[in-house]
Amino acid sequence: MTDLAIETEKLVKTYNGTPAVDGIDLQVERGGVHGFLGPNGAGKTTTIRMLATLLRPDGGTARVLGKDVVHQADEVRSAVALTGQFASVDEDLTGLENLVLVARLLGYSRSGARRRAAELLDAFGLSEASDRLVKKYSGGMRRRIDIAASIVVTPELIFLDEPTTGLDPRSRNQVWDIIRAMVGAGTTVLLTTQYLDEADQLADRISVIDTGRVIAEGTPGQLKASVGSGALHVRVRHPEDRPRAAEIVARALGAEVLVASDPAALSATVESSAPAMRAISELEAQGITVAQFSLGQPSLDEVFLALTGHLAQSGDEPATDLTEGAA
Repeated sequence: MTDLAIETEKLVKTYNGTPAVDGIDLQVERGGVHGFLGPNGAGKTTTIRMLATLLRPDGGTARVLGKDVVHQADEVRSAVALTGQFASVDEDLTGLENLVLVARLLGYSRSGARRRAAELLDAFGLSEASDRLVKKYSGGMRRRIDIAASIVVTPELIFLDEPTTGLDPRSRNQVWDIIRAMVGAGTTVLLTTQYLDEADQLADRISVIDTGRVIAEGTPGQLKASVGSGALHVRVRHPEDRPRAAEIVARALGAEVLVASDPAALSATVESSAPAMRAISELEAQGITVAQFSLGQPSLDEVFLALTGHLAQSGDEPATDLTEGAA
């Protein structure tokens, strides 16, 4: 048995002559979480669809759990699970009915299907909502029931395509706990995401994809180390000062500044402490009060900016339903 869960070589998919995936080489070891990180339009979902046998590659090769995705597609499908960006459960059924239905389709007896459904509902914290229609579930509950339906039969490998998109922080943390539990049970996870903190939290190894190509690969620590020795993180006292502060820091460091979701925060990579201190002094000299600053390791946001020249959430690829177009 190969130690690789996924192995691709020069994998290509084109649409109307334009490459969506442009020669991807990928190796994913069994066990753990492999992050597949990139902006919308980078080719993440198209790659997943090929690996899951929902799309036929136009070039190159791909093997999943040692099986060729074109010539041994049925064997691949029997060993993997897939959760896409859209819920695949029936919203007009209850949570229990959805899981029982999936279990019956997968060969469980009536009693066995109900037992397995009850186990999953309990494990995913949905027992109290088991008799509620899924269309009345919150966004986080829908994602949990969708993942539960994907693992009625425990897969060797699961593809999770942006599983936390649109969720609130509490629901995201619940999904993260589910992913960790699946890995603990021996399932390999290929996780596509455009949330860099998610990749940092979950992934043992990350492949960064942009414009259909893998442009960097390594552990989160290796990727951070590849773009510079450190990062300056600044929080100004008054959020309205941030735009001017960003201009001053960018000019002082000669580097691009990344603004955070915190309206008063910004950061930039630095090679040493001396230019960072000059930037802080310049902010004070220009009358901008700094509430907090620190020097530390670059974040994955800064890594992505350094590698691609744009933020991870840029791009305008339309959302794609992974259940369409089976090969």
